[in-house]
Amino acid sequence: MSAEISKNRKARHDFHIIDTYECGLELKGTEVKSIRAGKVNISDAFARVDKGQVFLHGCDIQPWETAGPWFQHMSRRPRRLLLHRSEILKIDQVTSQKGCTLVCLRMYWVNNRVKVEISVAKGKTHGDQRQDLKNKVEMREALREVSRFNRQ
Repeated sequence: MSAEISKNRKARHDFHIIDTYECGLELKGTEVKSIRAGKVNISDAFARVDKGQVFLHGCDIQPWETAGPWFQHMSRRPRRLLLHRSEILKIDQVTSQKGCTLVCLRMYWVNNRVKVEISVAKGKTHGDQRQDLKNKVEMREALREVSRFNRQ
């Protein structure tokens, strides 16, 4: 069972999600303790493929208060994501196309390990966002009508 640490709610609103991947995260000890304390923000996080490795940028893990200055970590440093070589090659090929990017969707625990769900995504236009909102409202009204009909 996985316990969610943080979720990027903006991602599904701003992007069309094409494909998702679960990957591990290479962390330092103080980062793990800060994550356990819930001091993480992934709302601006994205990933990039550099020299055959995938790095997570923009993930803000606040410093752990009780750590000494020698053991402290930088809050917004790039963190390496752990993926299989075939997945990295596939991600690199897809993101090299125009308009595709890697977005961090959520961070969660699996068997005392921090996992990150990243997705290959394309940006939505303002019209796409409005259309999605309209479809959501129509679906909600239809479900409301069905439940009202079933109650009678």
